[in-house]
Amino acid sequence: MTRGGRRVNSGRKAGFGKFGVPTKAIRIPEYLVKEVYQFVQMKTAFLIPFYGSTIKAGFPSPADDYLENKLDLNNHLIKHPAATFIVRASGTSMIGAGICDQALLIVDRSIEPGHGKIVVAVVNGEFTVKRFHKANKVCFLVAENPDFPPIEIKEGDELQIWGVVTHVINQMS
Repeated sequence: MTRGGRRVNSGRKAGFGKFGVPTKAIRIPEYLVKEVYQFVQMKTAFLIPFYGSTIKAGFPSPADDYLENKLDLNNHLIKHPAATFIVRASGTSMIGAGICDQALLIVDRSIEPGHGKIVVAVVNGEFTVKRFHKANKVCFLVAENPDFPPIEIKEGDELQIWGVVTHVINQMS
């Protein structure tokens, strides 16, 4: 009886793991297995100190020295981890919506891209972030900057909505 070699339809499907993306086998020390699994499953919390009092944007008030808790930004910003991704914006077409050049956009693919939502879309092979407008069966992607004209989606155009922007993280100068 011979041993080894490939058998038809045996083993895992080539190159794809349970996450549906190409995978690569690696060796890690046994003591790190739990931490690696937690990281991959996005359960590793990056906790940041969170002060329970609000900060007034108007007149100053005495600061509280009260640290309420630690805040996990994953829990605060991401409602559907399996359907969420982060992308960096480029340009100023959405400045009126608070999306600055180089902002990080948190995008949720599970949210329905309804009228008025800000979406990440691919139009004829090019990525863009715009406000989605639909009126009388006509779709537009509208910028939040008067220097940029709306993009009308005409018959024959290819439009794919990748997701709805749920949060924006801008860097302050």
